[in-house]
Amino acid sequence: MRITFLGHVGMYVDTAHGSVLCDPWFTPAYFGSWFPFPRNDTLDVAPFSSPDYLYISHLHRDHFDPEWLAAHVHKDARVLLPEFRVPYLERELRAIGFSEFVRTRHGERHDLDGLEVAVLAFNAPADGPLGDSAIVIGDGETRMLNQNDARPGSAAELLRLGPFDAQFVQFSGAIWYPVAYDFPPDEMTKLARAKRRNQLDRARQYVEWVDAPNVFPCAGPPAFLDDDVFALNDLDGDETNIFPDQLVFLGELADRGITTGRLVVPGSVIELHGARAEITHEHSAAITEPFADKRSYLARYRADWKDWLAAEHAGWSRRRLDLVAELKAWFEPLLTRAPITSTGVGGVIVLRTADEEIAVDFVAGEVRPWQGEPAIYRLDVDRRLLEACVARHYEDWVNSLFLSARFVAHREGGFNEYVMTFFKSLSIERIDHVERCYQVQRDDADEWFERDGWRIERYCPHRQADLIEFGDIDGDVLTCALHHWQFDLPTGRCLTSDDRTIRCQRLTP
Repeated sequence: MRITFLGHVGMYVDTAHGSVLCDPWFTPAYFGSWFPFPRNDTLDVAPFSSPDYLYISHLHRDHFDPEWLAAHVHKDARVLLPEFRVPYLERELRAIGFSEFVRTRHGERHDLDGLEVAVLAFNAPADGPLGDSAIVIGDGETRMLNQNDARPGSAAELLRLGPFDAQFVQFSGAIWYPVAYDFPPDEMTKLARAKRRNQLDRARQYVEWVDAPNVFPCAGPPAFLDDDVFALNDLDGDETNIFPDQLVFLGELADRGITTGRLVVPGSVIELHGARAEITHEHSAAITEPFADKRSYLARYRADWKDWLAAEHAGWSRRRLDLVAELKAWFEPLLTRAPITSTGVGGVIVLRTADEEIAVDFVAGEVRPWQGEPAIYRLDVDRRLLEACVARHYEDWVNSLFLSARFVAHREGGFNEYVMTFFKSLSIERIDHVERCYQVQRDDADEWFERDGWRIERYCPHRQADLIEFGDIDGDVLTCALHHWQFDLPTGRCLTSDDRTIRCQRLTP
């Protein structure tokens, strides 16, 4: 098996039984905030233009790059389609010319003329209606796991598809928390340090679970080149920076006695013969240059994209919109169809520009000018970006505005998953899907386990992680290690978010 790494989590997997192009990302994403790191814009992509199969894990724009796919990939490639419950990925790929699809089933092995493929598809509301997925590829001698952004809630779900000779795993999350919030400096420091630690711990746990002899950090961090977001780069291993780089994670593994980590950069070629790996790089400087003096490296990278960034800013807004009227016509029908989501939000969200304040009232089900009443969430944002979201009718603001980190957020209380789910689901079809998912969760959440004197519902109310594997009890506090959500067991109250409780009972001695 020969794997050419294309940057971020893009790769071209070549085997004796066929080739698979996975998640190629070359076009800057999220209003020009995200660029691939290390840079991949000098790669010769012609050798990867005619794969037998194309795999796109999900529709986040650092994985699905329609501009690049349309220009560079032959449309006779067969698409390995995850078993998502909604058709958005297939629609997007058909729109740019792909027409042949292999419809995989969640967690099932598929034999494609000797090429072994299995795709794990994740459809929880917290994943968004777009879903997320991971892929296993085998050629009879070697089997690799490309986990990318996916976060399986059970070790068994992964291990039954192994053993694996290589694992590609995300370690630096796609997130804007807490850096986009207006937390006081001391709290920001504490939260950011915890976020960085949680990301590294979660990735390390997956590495320990899979126990592959070759581990490749991938799917982050991005490079932030624009002046507005340049400070988000981790330039010196800052323990409060939520975007650690590959060397940080490899150091984390080494500190825990894990010596299987391998560094790859765009253009690196991995020859896998079972557990044996040989890695070559495009040139000797490629492997060290991005990390030796990252500030200078990013400065050169930014200079090369200066004109593109200027054009990006200029394209955000073409004309002034009546935002209240536009959002009223768009959002109010969604609020009417989303009783579970609206109840979960349970208040007002404010969208505030320099000259306008708009209330999205989930209790009254209306959009109107904000009158200064209490709000559970507020987004301060450049009017041009808000107008761009409206004019382009982005049905997922998380996968556009929010991941850009080009805003300042304020919230009262803890994290509210329903707020984020709503902004991922800005169409009738999407919000209907989310409401059905929430209803199924309510109907099915009836499994329990016992530990340390407590009887507890088995699956975390956040993203349904299996608490038998991820749950840890310290005193009267249960922590779910997947996202480090905490619950007070005597009351069931979530200590991380105001919109969740866990069902639990103290066992009688």
